[in-house]
Amino acid sequence: MKSVVKRVMSGLAVGVLGLSGLTACGSDDSPAASAPSSSSSSSSSSSSGAAAVKLATATVGDYGKIIVDGNGRTVYVFDKDTSGTSNCSGDCLAKWPVVPAGDGTPQLEGIDASLVSTVTRADGSKQLAVKGLPLYLFATDSAAGEAKGQAVGGVWWVVGADGQKITTKPGGSGNGYGY
Repeated sequence: MKSVVKRVMSGLAVGVLGLSGLTACGSDDSPAASAPSSSSSSSSSSSSGAAAVKLATATVGDYGKIIVDGNGRTVYVFDKDTSGTSNCSGDCLAKWPVVPAGDGTPQLEGIDASLVSTVTRADGSKQLAVKGLPLYLFATDSAAGEAKGQAVGGVWWVVGADGQKITTKPGGSGNGYGY
């Protein structure tokens, strides 16, 4: 009987640890001053790429209203991309994960739908784009309202609500390149 109880308790412990790990990877539900407002009609978020993705706008730093993903994370464009083609692969993707297109029509708040499209990556996956330029996140941005990727290497830029890249250099201390 003790071995059965021990196995059940061990299984429960693994389950609790697994759930806490998933929670740690999920989005922070605490409100952020620069996070986009969510509407009551939006669907629940999913970590699966299968769901329709969301793009919104938020005021971030000195950049004004910029495009963010459904979790309020800043999105970026890469100067080495060309319209309709991503040139970020390999190690680049570890630092600059793509904004996946998901399935269906993206949910948009504050962004003209005519600006948003998808590009097909070399591996066949779909990536969201604005004005034909593929969109990325910066791995070091860990919360809504951060834009640590702005001007990194002089080739990564936040995107205004009008679809134009914003080339304002970051203010404050540091090397000006987000790290």
